[in-house]
Formats: sequence, C-alpha cells, structure tokens
Amino acid sequence: MTSTEQRAILRSQIWKIANDVRGAVDGWDFKQYVLGTLFYRFISENFANYIEADDDSIQYSKLPDSVITSDIKDDAIKTKGYFIYPSQLFVNVAASANTNESLNTDLARIFAAVESSANGYPSERDIKGLFADFDTTSNRLGNTVADKNSRLAAVLKRVAELDFGDFEGNHIDLFGDAYEFLISNYAANAGKSGGEFFTPQNVSKLIARLAMHKQVSVNKIYDPACGSGSLLLQAKKQFDEHIIEDGFYGQEINHTTYNLARMNMFLHNINYDKFNIQLGDTLRNPHFGDEKPFDAIVSNPPYSVKWIGSDDPTLINDDRFAPAGVLAPKSKADFAFVLHALHYLSAKGRAAIVCFPGIFYRGGAEQKIRKYLVDNNYVESVISLAPNLFFGTTIAVNILVLSKHKADTTTQFIDASGLCKKETNNNVLLDSHIEQIMSMFDSKKNVDQVAKSASFEEVVSKEYNLSVSNYVEAKDNREMVDIAQLNAELKITVAKIDQLRKEIDAVVAEIEGEELEA
Repeated sequence: MTSTEQRAILRSQIWKIANDVRGAVDGWDFKQYVLGTLFYRFISENFANYIEADDDSIQYSKLPDSVITSDIKDDAIKTKGYFIYPSQLFVNVAASANTNESLNTDLARIFAAVESSANGYPSERDIKGLFADFDTTSNRLGNTVADKNSRLAAVLKRVAELDFGDFEGNHIDLFGDAYEFLISNYAANAGKSGGEFFTPQNVSKLIARLAMHKQVSVNKIYDPACGSGSLLLQAKKQFDEHIIEDGFYGQEINHTTYNLARMNMFLHNINYDKFNIQLGDTLRNPHFGDEKPFDAIVSNPPYSVKWIGSDDPTLINDDRFAPAGVLAPKSKADFAFVLHALHYLSAKGRAAIVCFPGIFYRGGAEQKIRKYLVDNNYVESVISLAPNLFFGTTIAVNILVLSKHKADTTTQFIDASGLCKKETNNNVLLDSHIEQIMSMFDSKKNVDQVAKSASFEEVVSKEYNLSVSNYVEAKDNREMVDIAQLNAELKITVAKIDQLRKEIDAVVAEIEGEELEA
C-alpha cells in the first residue's frame, strides 16, 4: 500500500469517526479522542510486541493477567517506561466495546493504571498525565453513560479498522498526518490561540534540515516552543537516529499540546530515556539550563505574542537577553524566543526558527536586537517562504537561521516565496522545493532575483533591515515595451485616424450638398 493510499484511508476513517460522534464533540475538542485512541492503540501494540519479542509461540493479548509476575512487570517498566496488562490492551477493549456497559469508566481506569505503573520509576515524569485530555467521562461525549459508551465504542472501532500492519511499517506518519488533517479541517479554532500555528510536515522537514545541515552528529536537538513535537520528530525522520546522540528536548506552555508531544515521542519509538519534554513558560521559567548548549535547535514560536518584558526588571539581567542590551517589546515576544534559542545554541550548531516577517524591518528594540545579532555575526540566512503554507493563516513567514561558526561575515537572503504548489485550501511546500532551498543555502551563491549573500557593510548601510526584499530584487513581471516601436505604431494609427476623418468629412459634405439641392 502506497503512502497516498494509506493517507487516504486514514482521512476516510477520521471522517467516519467525526460522523459517529457528531452532535456531541464539537470542533477542535474532537481531536483529543482521535489522537488519544491512536496513541492507546500504538502503545498497546508496541508493548505487546516488546513482550512477545518475535516469539510466535507467545500471543500476549491472549494471556490471562494472572500469569504476569512482579519481575516481568518490573523489567518491562524499566525498559519501556510503563506497563499494560493483557486485558488492558487496545485490541481486547475494542473487541468488546459495543457490549461493554462500563466502557467509559473501564477506559478511565486503564489509562490511570498505565500512568501509575511508572510511579517510582525513572519514567514516572514522562508517563504521568499522558491521558489527561482523553476524558472518557466528559459530558461532551453525551449526557448519559449509554451515549458516552456508544460514541467511545465508535471511535475505538474506527481506529481498530485501520489496517496498515504495524506502526513501524507505515509509509506515513500516522499521528502527524492525523493531526495535520484534523487541523486543516478545524482551522477556525485549531492550534492558533496566542499566535500559535501548527507547522506542516514539509515545512518542519525544511527547518530540521537547515538546523542539521552538514552535521555528522549532534549532541541533542531542542525546541523551546515544541507544540506537538513535529519539528523534533522531523529531525529523527531526516537523519539516522544515531546522529542525535543524547536525545530530544522540548518545552511547551500549553498542557494539552505538551501531552501530545510526549505521546508523539512514544509513537515514534523514542523511549522515555531519549526524550525530555517539559511543561512551562520558556521565556519566564526556562528548563534545560543544565543541558545546554544544544547542537541543533528548531522552533516555530508563537508569532507576536505578548509577554511580561520590561515589566519584570530582572529580565534585562537574564543571561539570555542581557547581551543584546534590550528586551523584546512587551507586545511582541518574537525576538525573546530568538535570543533564548541563541543562548542555548552550541558553538558548532545551528538554530532554524520560523519568524513573523515584521521583526526583520521594524524599528525600536527589535532593530537594536537585529544590530546585536548582525554585529556579532550570528545571522547566517533569512529565507522568505510562500504565503498560505500554514493552516489557519495566510501569513508568508520567514525562517531565520542562526549560527555561531560562520565562515565569513556575509548574511544570506533567499526569496523562496515562489516555491510552492498551489492547492485548494493551502499552498504546499514539495520535496523538490526543499531541495532547491537547501542547495542555495549550502552554496551561498548569488542567484538573480532569488538569493544574495550581502556583506556586513551592506546590511549596516540598510540600518540592519533584514527583510529579504531589501536585498533580493523581485522579478519584474511587467511586459517590456519598445518605446520607439510604440511611437512608430502611434504615428501610423494617428495617420489612419486623420485619413478616416477626411473621408467621413467628405461623405458628410456630400450628404449636406444633396439636402441643399433638394
């Protein structure tokens, strides 16, 4: 089965689930039940595969819970980070879902048991609260227990019908594709509160490749506003896993999205000891101070979100912001995220950050921060992308690439605004477009109307304006006009008009003469 076929089946199943729960779960809340059920199925199958260890004589789902010894459970939790009894597996719960009168409470009990299985183990923090947003007793599912059970059973059944073999063998990113499809169809409310926008998979791919470019290995990869973890996971997909030596790190302020990010790590077989996702405000309460610096940083922070800024007098002395000598405006925290990423970046690494275009040309504090970045030779590239690539917004964003190991003092500007495939709802960045951008990024060569490496002096002369359009001259699509030829054609036309007027005057005079004779 091809990736296109798998993706079509997944979307069809999601629509069927939407129809099954219609009238109870509105809009964006619906995603919790789809993604939560996908996750429940995955960890069940993944855990069963671990126990069976390719031994065809063992079928874990058929075993009675009573055969599980404390040693088996202890070893499994130390390895996998959690434990699921055979009776708690997705396949067994889904099989009896239609007739189970206590389905909603059974699911709540199973989820609580899976989370609590890690208590007292190193994985406890990574497992705790994973199912917090999958509320099986919520009135959003129905006012009666029977209504709740009916809708939960429908979701379990549809997810059980997905037949792609095991998750490992899928040609698509099930979780990422489901998330992206849900967002694209619930874009009015989805993922964009507080200036947040879900990063489409191919944009994530470009960002990951920029951050990891030509790195033989990196110690760790970090996203200071990690959302559902898509940017971190693209790094895993694009590069051999051993290249990222010490794992995946991220911080997320939204509790629901924080849970999704942790789920996503497990869904991509990143074990609990290889990721560290923390909940909290990156700007005010940053984690991982003891883990930095990071060799690769990827991020799509919220655009122009408000923050406390100068209202907190301690921040100007914060090691992240102090070197610039000024804080990002309170109404626009964009550069606060940029400076945070820069501070966490290693001397050999790169940071690739999605940015709102306004930060590259506005004055005031933002201009002063740009001056600091350019004067210290941290800006490697500014890349403008096509508009309408993100669900829920038509903004044409830029990617800012920061580096602490530039070979010269030039700053590269790439106009990639024409690189996209136009589709009905959104423009799409194709793999071929990514290859073109990466080729230009790698070569640093000037390409007329597309790319330019500007000298330090030129950037200074433009008062540290880093807008791509300030350096890359846009292609003139106006029709070329030959003035001499146009004048010649006008003379001929005027002569023809004069001749026509003479002929008309003659005809009119003849008619008037005939009328006088009459």
